[in-house]
Formats: sequence, structure tokens, C-alpha cells
Amino acid sequence: MLSGELLVGQTAYRGKKGVVNGVNPATGAVLEPSFGLAESKDVARACELAWNAFDEYREAPLERRAVFLELIAENILSLGDELIERAMQESGLPRPRLEGERARTVGQLRLFAEVVREGSWIDVRIDNALPDRKPMPRSDLRLRNIPVGPVVVFGASNFPLAFSVAGGDTASAFAAGCPVIVKAHSAHPGTSELVGKAIRDAVTAVQFPEGVFSLLFAERDQAIELISDPRVKSVGFTGSRAGGLALVKAAANRAEPIPVFAEMASINPVFLLPGALAERAESIGKGFVSSLTMSAGQLCTNPGLILALEGEGTDRFLVAATDALGQTGEATMLTPGIHQAYQRGVSQLKKNDKITLAAAGTTNGATNACQANLFVTTAESFLADPEMHEEIFGAAALVVVCKSQYDMRAIAEKLEGQLTATLQMSDADGLAAHALLPALEKKAGRILINGFPTGVEVCHAMVHGGPFPATSDPRFTSVGTLAIRRFLRPVCYQDFPDNLLPDTIKRGNPLSLPQKVDGKIVVPDKLELIS
Repeated sequence: MLSGELLVGQTAYRGKKGVVNGVNPATGAVLEPSFGLAESKDVARACELAWNAFDEYREAPLERRAVFLELIAENILSLGDELIERAMQESGLPRPRLEGERARTVGQLRLFAEVVREGSWIDVRIDNALPDRKPMPRSDLRLRNIPVGPVVVFGASNFPLAFSVAGGDTASAFAAGCPVIVKAHSAHPGTSELVGKAIRDAVTAVQFPEGVFSLLFAERDQAIELISDPRVKSVGFTGSRAGGLALVKAAANRAEPIPVFAEMASINPVFLLPGALAERAESIGKGFVSSLTMSAGQLCTNPGLILALEGEGTDRFLVAATDALGQTGEATMLTPGIHQAYQRGVSQLKKNDKITLAAAGTTNGATNACQANLFVTTAESFLADPEMHEEIFGAAALVVVCKSQYDMRAIAEKLEGQLTATLQMSDADGLAAHALLPALEKKAGRILINGFPTGVEVCHAMVHGGPFPATSDPRFTSVGTLAIRRFLRPVCYQDFPDNLLPDTIKRGNPLSLPQKVDGKIVVPDKLELIS
């Protein structure tokens, strides 16, 4: 049963700063219970507990940390339909989408448990002493990665499970050895409480210090206090550019600046090359609409920009996309605020005399529903108007018709940083694709061939990041096992006696970890590679 309480370590109590309620976006109904918001003292207490828990948690045996992650996954699954039904009420998302998102959440927790056990993320490097080296001897030098400290995670609006309380930011921070304080998203407080209790119970079962996890419902001022607390050492965020930049600014203004790993805006350009359109313009048009309208377009990898050369192939693509869009019904958006922002964005495009509305989905005027829209403009107009480059969060896309491949390359060079860039191509398009790739590598974190960007695999090779403003730091990813690197830093130990060394870098490699010894990679025989 939901209580509407904060979870500060192992203590649950009601915040007194004010209240927030979930809202069913499909009906506008206010959901009970109300959730008490945190005061400054609650923020300070959560930070204190996290800092006090840090030393014990970061040096806990790897197996114990892996079991903790797996137990969180089991606890989430044990919530059953209660979790799915509450998430449906708070988000308007359909059951199959949320059941899939739950599976992804559980899967990434289990994947990070495997990563913890395997240990290569510790990046053990050993340069053995060379006492007889001339002209000077070399000391014994040993390096390992250690966690940075307590991490604040901001739940995302569009993924109430996979990018929220127990989402990828939390899972990767826990895997690195960092205590986590989650600031729950106000759009799905009940879902957040249920998952928060699942984590809290796992902390108890594994007998970790209570400060390893806290869950707060809070307004903006307390959110800024969270990342301004000197005991917090890093931040994970998924959301709007304005929200992400506000956090980046607050973190930079601290006496000790800290990194904010913010995933923000992206329009995810798709380049339709002539050979591909000649072969399959109709299937590309249908596939594009399916990708565009998935989850009412409320995905950070939504294809919001299409570039194609003028001609028969592009005309066929537009006919197919228009037909598919005309058969697409509206879908409930996540919150009234997101719906209003979508409507404003679409209205701005409709007012622009350089843009034509090519097609729209069907509508029956349902509450907070997204009617999909497809617009067309020219390369010349697009290059001259920066407002056309801005993300509209929802199922709206702009097709830019180019006169030449030079126009395509010019647009690719002028675009802001992106999470993804896609090439629809055939064998005949090899030279054109080759010419675009250098620009796309500079602009995007993931480049696709003959697919659509919606759908982000949680695995070892995934990059869900990119140059600003797609993210605040393009060196990292928020999805996949490399996400753990955001919350680690290297420490070198020089001429330590073995009894003072951490187990991870002791002589004899007692944990059988992969190591780089005197420049050569050594993988112990008994270490099984993650399949």
C-alpha cells in the first residue's frame, strides 16, 4: 500500500514542505495518495547517511554488491501487477510497453551484477618495481578505479521504470560502489515509491548501511540543494535541456564542482539516400512513421528530422508516410505539461511560412493526446532558421528536401550534437554514405544503417550519449555497461606493502581479476567472459 512517504535511509516518513499527487494523463484525474515533499533538513539527512555509508559500501566484496543488484531485480518483479497498474495510471503508457520496460529495468540490474563480478571496470594496472633499472629505478605502481562518492539521480518522465528510481543511472552507480539518492519525478510518485521500497528492502537483506539508498520527493529548490551538498560527488539526469543545464550550472557553482551527466535534447537525423529510396521508399516511409509515433514520440531517440534529395524517391516516401500517418490514432502523452509543450512546438512550426504541414494523424480530442504531425521544408530554409533545429518532444518530424548531397553534408555539419544519426542506404549509396560519415561521427554517439533510432539495447557496446546538447559530457553513455565509468576515478598506489593494498590490486591477484601487468593484459584462467 502506498504511503506517500520519503525513504531516507531505512526511515520512512512524510515530508512537510508541501505535497504532490500523480495525475492520470488520460483522464486528468488526481491520484491518491498525496506525497509529502522534502524539506532542507531531509535533503541534508539523506546526504549525511549516504556519505556515512560510502566507505563501507565501496569496499564491500564484489559478490555481495552483485547479489544486491540481483535482489533489487527480484524485488521489483515480486511487485507484480501492482507496479504495472500504478505506472499505467500515472503515465498513460499501455501495459505491454510498461511490462517491456520492467523487463529492461530488471535486465540491466542483472547485467550490472555480472559486470561487478567480472571486474574489468576496476581497470587494474600494475607496473612492477624495477629496482635495477638505469639510470633510475622504478617504483612499484598499482592502479585501480574507485567510486567517486554519493550520486544523485533524477528520475525521467518518459521512462517511469528504466530511467527512474532503479533505472540505468542508479544501477550503474550502485555497481560502481556509490550510494544513491534518487529525486523522484513528480509525474509518477507512486511508481517511484514502490520501486524505492524494493531497493530499500534489498539494502536491508544484504545488510548494507542504510544510507546506500534514499528516495526523496522534492521541489526545485531542494533538488538544487541536493546537488549543492558537498557530500554529493556526481549527478545523473535525463530530461529537458533547460532542466539539465540548470543542474550543470548549480554543480559548477559549488566550491567543489562536480560532474552532471545530463542526457538532454536530440532530434536524431535520418538521411534517406537516393539508392535506398529507389529500392524501398514505401517501406522506409511506413517504418519511419512506426518509429516516429512509438510511445507518442516521447522517446529521446525519436526521429525528428528527415533529410532527402528532391525527386521521385522522396515523393514516394512522403506519400507512404502520409498514408501511414493518416491511419495513426492519437496517443496519450505522459503529463499535461508535456502535452502543452508539444502543442506549442507544433503550433510554432505551423506558423512558419517556410514550413508546410504534409500530414497529420487522426484525432478525437482526447485528454492530453498527441496527434502526430509531419512537416516539410527546404534545405535553404532549414539552414537559415535555427528554430527549425529545436527538438519537439512528441510525434512531430520535419522533412528537409535537399537539392544536392552538398546540402545534406552542409546540414550534417551545422546540426547540434545528437544521440543518434541514421543512414538509410543501398549498395549504390556507398560513396554518399562515406562522405557523410565524418560529419556524423562528430555529431552523434550512435550511427545506424538501415534502421530507425528508437529502441536502445542495454548491452556492452551501446552508446546512449553524444556531443552537447544531446548530453553534457560526450565521453560517456547512460545506457549499457560503459555507463559505470561515469561514477569512477583512478587512484595509483606507489610502493605499498601488500597488507595495506586493497584486495583488488594485491600481489597474487586474490580476486582473479583481469589486469594489465607491465603493459600486457592478463586474464586469469578461471575468469569467465560475460556472454
